[in-house]
Amino acid sequence: MDLLEIARQSGMQELLDAQIGPQMYHSVCGSLASLERFAAAATAAALQPPQPEEPFVDLEN
Repeated sequence: MDLLEIARQSGMQELLDAQIGPQMYHSVCGSLASLERFAAAATAAALQPPQPEEPFVDLEN
C-alpha cells in the first residue's frame, strides 16, 4: 500500500519530498474532505487481502 499515492489520489498536495541519509521524508496537506477521502481509501486498502506475487519464471532453463 503506497500511502503517498493514496494521499495524492484523495486530493492532498505533497509539500515535502526529501531524503537525509537513508531516511525519506514526505509531508502532505489538504482539506478536511481530502483527509476523509484518504482515511476511507487507506482503510479500504488495508482491508484488502494481500495480492499474491507473480511466480518467478526462469526463461534461461
